[in-house]
This record gives sequence, C-alpha cells and structure tokens, in this order.
Amino acid sequence: MLFDDEALDGSLPVTVSVLVPVAVDEAYSYRVPAGMRVCPGSIVRVPLGPREVIGVVRDIEEGATVARGRLKDILHVYDDVPPLKADLMLFLDWVANWTLSPPGMVARMVLRSEEALEPEAPLPGVRKVEGAEIERITKARARVLEFVEDGFAWTKSGLAGAAGVSPSVVDGLISHGVLEVVSMPASPPPPAPEPDREGPSLTPAQEAAVDSLRAAIGKGFSVFLIDGVTGSGKTEVYFEAVAEAIRQGRQVLLLLPEISLTSQFLDRFETRFGARPAEWHSDVPPKKRARVWRGAASGDVKVVVGARSALFLPFMDLGLIVVDEEHDTAYKQEDRVSYNARDMAVVRGKISGFTVALASATPSVESQVNALQGRYTRLELPERASGAALPDIIPIDMRTEGPERGRWLAPKLVEALAETVSDGAQALLFLNRRGYAPLTLCRTCGHRFQCPNCSTWLVEHRFRGRLQCHHCGYSEPVPNACPSCGNADTLVACGPGVERIAEEIADILPDAHTLVLSSDLPGGPDRLKREMKVIAEGGADIVIGTQLVAKGHNFPLMRLVGVVDADLGLAHGDPRAGERTFQIISQVTGRAGRIAGQGRGFLQTYAPEHPVIEALLANDRDAFYKSEIEARRASGLPPFGRLAALIFSGADRNQTADFARAVVRAAPHDQSVTLLGPAEAALSLVRGRHRFRALVMAPRAFDLQAYLRQWLKVAPKPRASLRLQVDVDPQSFL
Repeated sequence: MLFDDEALDGSLPVTVSVLVPVAVDEAYSYRVPAGMRVCPGSIVRVPLGPREVIGVVRDIEEGATVARGRLKDILHVYDDVPPLKADLMLFLDWVANWTLSPPGMVARMVLRSEEALEPEAPLPGVRKVEGAEIERITKARARVLEFVEDGFAWTKSGLAGAAGVSPSVVDGLISHGVLEVVSMPASPPPPAPEPDREGPSLTPAQEAAVDSLRAAIGKGFSVFLIDGVTGSGKTEVYFEAVAEAIRQGRQVLLLLPEISLTSQFLDRFETRFGARPAEWHSDVPPKKRARVWRGAASGDVKVVVGARSALFLPFMDLGLIVVDEEHDTAYKQEDRVSYNARDMAVVRGKISGFTVALASATPSVESQVNALQGRYTRLELPERASGAALPDIIPIDMRTEGPERGRWLAPKLVEALAETVSDGAQALLFLNRRGYAPLTLCRTCGHRFQCPNCSTWLVEHRFRGRLQCHHCGYSEPVPNACPSCGNADTLVACGPGVERIAEEIADILPDAHTLVLSSDLPGGPDRLKREMKVIAEGGADIVIGTQLVAKGHNFPLMRLVGVVDADLGLAHGDPRAGERTFQIISQVTGRAGRIAGQGRGFLQTYAPEHPVIEALLANDRDAFYKSEIEARRASGLPPFGRLAALIFSGADRNQTADFARAVVRAAPHDQSVTLLGPAEAALSLVRGRHRFRALVMAPRAFDLQAYLRQWLKVAPKPRASLRLQVDVDPQSFL
C-alpha cells in the first residue's frame, strides 16, 4: 500500500480501489485520469451507477492497467483537505472487520458530506485604503474610520453595526475610494485553549491521578480508568491530561454520552481553558459541523467535544481520547455499523499510539475486569472533592410502607420531600418512564392502545394530549371515548410516568416549584439547557426526570433524591439488567449532597432483598462488582465470553420466521459455539417490521468473526423486504 509520500503523479494509466458508501464487502476499481494525483486516503468523487458519490482511495492496484475492463474514471479529487492518514485507514479496516460491516459503510462515517470537503467561500469585506483621505468628514463617517484605522477588514454589516451607522455610510466611503472591498476568510480559526491557565485546587488523590496521566501523554499507547465516586472531580483530573496534550501540540477528543450534558460541560471547559471547544453532535448545524470536520483535519481545531460519531473525525494529530461516563449504553450504535464507541476509542488509541482515558463513577464490568487484569491502569478517587460525605441510601419497602391507593409516592418519601423544600434545598425524583402513563386501557371492554407499527403500548403524554410510540414516533390524539366499545369516560391510565408524578407533587406540595425533565418534551436540547441552568441556580424546588438527569450534572443545592421505582430495570431478562440498575441508581442518588453533604437517597422497592438493591443500600459497590464478575465468569458472558446477535426482520411475519430458521440451519457446527434461537424478539414488531433474534455464544479466545463470516457465506441471502443485521458484542437484547 502506498501512502502520502508515494502518491501517483498521474503520468501512468493505473487503477485504484475506492471505498464507496454501499453495503458490499469490497472496494470498487476506478481509473485515474491522466494528470490526476491520488494516494491511499485521497477523498474522491466517483460515478456509481446513475449517481455520483464520495469515496476514499483504499489502495493502488499493483500491476493493473487501463485495459482491465471498462473502468470508469475518478471524477474529482478533493485537494483542499488532506488525505485520510494511514492510521485512520487502518482503524476503519479494523472496525469493518470487527463489526462485520462493509468497509465502505464504515468509511462513510468519516466522509460526512461534500460541504465539509470544500473550503467555505470567502466573505466580502471592507478595509481602509492606506493613505486615502476624504474631504468632507461627517460624524458618521468619522465613527466608521475610527474602527478601520488599524487596517483590519470588516464585513460591511459588521462595520456599520459597530459604528452605529447605516450601511449607506460605508457604501459612500467605498465610492470615495477610502474603503476597498476585500475577501475575508469565512470562518477564522477558533481560539486555542490555554493549557497553562490556572485550574481549581486539587485534592491529593486528584494530584496523584493527574501525575500518572501527564506522564503518559505522548509516550505511546496506554489506557487509564478514572474510577471515582460521584462528585470526586474526575473532570478536573482529565482536564489536566487535556492541558498536557495541548502543550505537546496534540489534538484531543472528549466523548460524552448525551447532548444534554454538553452545555454545563462547555462552561466548565471554558472556565478552565479560556476558550470553548468545538462541538460535534446531531444538533450542531451542518455548516458548523463542516467547519469542525475541516478544522480537525487541518489541525486548527485542538479540542472536540462530541457524541460517539466524533470518533470518526479525521484528526491531523490526535493525542488523547477521553470517554466520560464510559459505562453508558449511549456509546453503542445499533443502526448500520454496530459499534461501541468506548471500545473503538481504545482501538483507535492502540493503532495510533496515544493515551485513552475512561472515566466513570460506576465503570462497566468489562472495564473493571480490564483494570483488575492490568490491561488498564486504574486511577482511584475514593472521596468527593468537596469533602462532603456520600448520600445515605434509605429503603422504602413498598409492600409494607407503600402509598395509598391511587398514589405513587410513599408517605416517608413525601415527608422527606416536604422537609427538604422547607429547608430551601432541592429534591430530585427519578423515574425512567417518559410521559404520563405507559399504558392506557378501557375499563369497560379492556381495549389497550397499542402502536399499529410496533409491539408496544402507546404512552400517554397528557401535557400534549397525545398517545405516542417511543420506538417509531407514531402518535394520535387521546380520544374522548373508547374506539372499541364506544363508551365515554372509561379510559384509565395505568402506571406512572414523570408527568403523572408531577401531577401528584402538584397535589401534595402545591407551593413547590416543580420542573419535569424528559428528552421528548417540547423545545428539545435548547429547553433542556435552559432548565438545567435554572436547576443549577436554585430556581426549582423539585425536579422530576428520566435517566438524562442521572449523569454528569452538578446541582449544588440538590440534597435529596427519590427513586420512584428502583425495581424497574430488574424486571426483564437482560443479562446486563443488574449492572445497569446498579449504575443508574448509583449515578442518580449521587446527585444528592455533592457540595454541602447531608445527601439522602430513597429507594422505593418491592424487593429490598435483591442483591443489587442490597449492594446499593449498603453502599458496597465492591461486593456488587465481585458478585457480578463471578456470575459473568460462571456463565461465560462478556468479558469472559463472546456474544453476537443476528437480528432478522421483514414485512411478513411467516417469511421472516422461515428466513431466520433457514439461516440458523446453515450455521457451521463447532463444539465451541452455543447457538440460541431463532426466537421472536422481545420487541417483535418495530416500524411495521417483524423481528426474530438468534444469539451466538463462544469462548473469549474464539475467533467469532471468522465463524460468522463462514456462516454468512453459506447461509441463504435475504430477499425482497427481508433483512439480516449482525451485532457483535450486543448491548440490547430487545
């Protein structure tokens, strides 16, 4: 394979292989026109059938000549951006191989859009002509000339606005030859972070962790697990690693699991470094994303804060990746290329030879085992940076201390809420259910409102007067009468969502200022940012929220957290259910008393004797992890075994089931492999497609990818509306 310094000079007619964004397992061959210069990693535009697509040159085809078939020519090389670097190309190949994804579809995650590949058109600006004078000076003209005296260029509207004049005054100075029209860069480079700007004082534990991280930056590949209790200052620790990477002239990627976390995080970053980092997530406008892409490729952008897709930005010189809340399932992408950004961040660090830092108060079992086995270096922060004690966790046995009929909050929790609010502190009620109620039925005929496209009940959103499916987005108005029997006033909401809890709070504590936080409330991320700020400033007494309030937020006045249904995550057969329940309850109760202490967490539970609940009540995370690790080891589950899911879907249920059974029958026999299914998926219908699942289990050392490739090579191929998706290392079992 040739790379940058071995680029073709266009003097010989040769062909190259190009990765194009289609679901095929190999690159397509194209001819390099005379005079065109390309190399592996060059980004090109090529014809593909009747359309043109963006691809990346994978390799120079040795010995190939123009006589090889009727090859199409490369249409254009994007010379304004550097070719993808050799280590990034190796990373793309690794991801494709691990996930069994077409290489072109993996490359597509780098090649975001043509807008990112072309330089922005310059802006027209005006600048003072050196030595030019004007006979008649008005007050308005004098104000304009005062602003341009330094010789810098302005946009016409910007200059008029700054001087407090109309644009016609600027036009007059142009016509008199005092100002000249010039081209200005569309977007100047962002201000560089200041690594030596003074940060907050660190505790001895933080100092020790920082020393270890600093010593590793620039010294090759290493992985650190920053394992600290909630409020221990993990962010301040990895900020010092960021500072060291910037001092060394390297770029940094900070991965966050939720967009809702970015606003408070950006403020903290700016306080520490004097400048805001670049952002990369789905809510960033396309033009701004294109600038970040180009800035990462050119090296002008030093730090990017982003969601999982930021991992595929073409950094010029990446020297550190931080994965905050590394345990979070939001790092797993399940559409198209199924990858876990946490694991792939470690792979990218390994290939490119730089440091990766994973941070969490409740690390994943996989990261815990890697730290125990010495693959990762653990940096422990056992105490809160403020010196405050961890919250007391108090059980409420709903079998004996539950609420009265029609209520969802136990008297003990209500009493604690009232006491907290009267003391001027804040409380948080956590329930991981959006809307008003998860099910609506008719008490006369028993009709249940189900999504017509999915095998799920419609969730009532009383604030909006709609019944909605959270899987496909289908919604309908809440009817006045049952559509089945026609009776009016017979519809009843079953179970609580956050809106129903808010209604109960309004009834029992009417003077409390309550905020409901949920990802599907009107207003989107902008509203969430505003309301997070309101909470942080003490503008709400009681916050009622779903899992987006459980992680990463620092609310100084939060003293009490009530978990409305601590058993909710334990109620299904997901092998990770115990781990996820422990993590989310630990995280959400950790919001209490972070600054001033005196925090309390109340768990409403029907199973206080469950091992997960017992570990939470005893604040004994070591016992939980020991038990969970031993259970995984005994059952051969990750990280002690390998898993892959095959998900079959189709418009017709019988055809999908037949296809799934035919594929499973074609599986190669291997004594090391256990094959379960196919069986109807827990979510058997999503967006009008019927779903079946099969699960492959194998020992850790088994080459699962080779086995799956051999299997899929001989298995029947999906036809018509049928689809087969392979998910290596699945996180969801729905």
